Amino acid sequence: MKSIKNRLIFSFLFFIAIPMVVCAQSGLDRALRTWNKESVPYIYPENLPMPDSILYLDTREKEEFDVSHLKDALWVGYKDFDVAQALREIPDKSQAIIVYCSIGVRSENIGEKLKSLGYEKVLNLYGGIFQWKNQGGEVYNGNGMPTDSVHAFNKHWGKLLRKGVKVY
Repeated sequence: MKSIKNRLIFSFLFFIAIPMVVCAQSGLDRALRTWNKESVPYIYPENLPMPDSILYLDTREKEEFDVSHLKDALWVGYKDFDVAQALREIPDKSQAIIVYCSIGVRSENIGEKLKSLGYEKVLNLYGGIFQWKNQGGEVYNGNGMPTDSVHAFNKHWGKLLRKGVKVY
């Protein structure tokens, strides 16, 4: 009897949990299909290299970056993105670059700008910092310390962040 009850509980939880995961993922997929042109190739969080030879560019606003960012990422902003500063700070146009934002929309726009400036190896982090954190990736605050907080941009987009502490 206990075995049947356990199977029923497991089945119930399985059929509740799977749609929640699928809905969250399909929400992200749907948003990216709607807002992106895939003009900058994606790299997926599970394939994300963290070697010193890769330059990570955070394309969110400064307040978002200060709450959390990938380790050693360089903040370049979105509204405040400065082409001249990018050219100064990244003189090697063959430098491997991964751009990211909250989910990958703003970073695609900045990635397009970088490509138009002649940067050859630009990839966009699929699902951005949200998907990185959802998959257990570590993020760091403005003091370079690990944190569970992630700037969730706003309540609408914040629904796609399932792990960590949402900060608005």
